[in-house]
Amino acid sequence: MHMLDYNPDDLDVTISEMLVATSDSADHELPEVVPAVLKLLRKRLGMDVAFVSQIADGRRTFKAVDNSPDFPLLQPGMSDPAEESWCQYVVEGRLPEKIDDAAPLVAAGKMPDPGFTIGTHLSTPVRLADGQVYGTLCCFSRGVHAEADIDRLRYTANLLGEKLSPGAMEASAH
Repeated sequence: MHMLDYNPDDLDVTISEMLVATSDSADHELPEVVPAVLKLLRKRLGMDVAFVSQIADGRRTFKAVDNSPDFPLLQPGMSDPAEESWCQYVVEGRLPEKIDDAAPLVAAGKMPDPGFTIGTHLSTPVRLADGQVYGTLCCFSRGVHAEADIDRLRYTANLLGEKLSPGAMEASAH
């Protein structure tokens, strides 16, 4: 199946059903279904890595990760200084949410060098209901996939932010 042979609305519905149908978890804890959502996003968008990070206390921590089988780069629990991360740059508006080809920007010193090639990079903040940034939802590929849809990521990040917000389940029951 070619990655463009799907209806984006179908993907949104599937992701929504996966996240909304999960049982309630403690506030600020990722639902157990998130790795499956990441895998679906990564495959549908043609990316090598998809992850949810949490930015807190000056650190970016990978909370859930899905890697392409041939590119086992990141693992949940890995952490680094937030200020050195592309995630923080996106949250602060220093980088756009969608970069078609990041390699020339890294080569020119305009972005931190991750130590491996990144072509297309998609990243969007995950915001809680009160507007506070939890972290980011990101995916990237080693190659260039300019057709990758940032709106799918934004939609999922919004659902995730709602799910992580205190009292989310009580509010949705009314």
